[in-house]
Amino acid sequence: MSLKDQLKDQQKLAMLAKNKARLGTIRLLMAEIKQREIDSRIELNDEDILAVVTKMVKQRRDSISQYEVAGRQDLADVEAAEIQVLQEFLPQQLTAAEIDALIEQAIAQSGAAVMADMGKVMAVLKPNIQGRADVGAVSALVKTRLA
Repeated sequence: MSLKDQLKDQQKLAMLAKNKARLGTIRLLMAEIKQREIDSRIELNDEDILAVVTKMVKQRRDSISQYEVAGRQDLADVEAAEIQVLQEFLPQQLTAAEIDALIEQAIAQSGAAVMADMGKVMAVLKPNIQGRADVGAVSALVKTRLA
């Protein structure tokens, strides 16, 4: 079953359960997917949908930090609830040990030795970690390894 079909099924279940918060989050995700499909005139595959979900999670994390600075914990809680719903559609997150192993493998595969080779390492890593780890955090780990 494709990720898009799973989203549609979860949307129906949320409607039947009258879970407004979950339904709203899934509808936001479906609207973003539809917008991307219309803009690019293609049907998104599972990998593209994962990229959309990952981006939406990142946006919500950024919003949470801004709301907390502004003293709006009520809005931060809403964003955190949306993150929990969105994360259900992401694959299992990588552990720190798995990330370290992938970084070592990517450095060896790309032959990177200095900081200037970071782009090569990230090009190898990104397909393996997309949706399974925070790319920014992994980038920082690669930077420390190459420094």
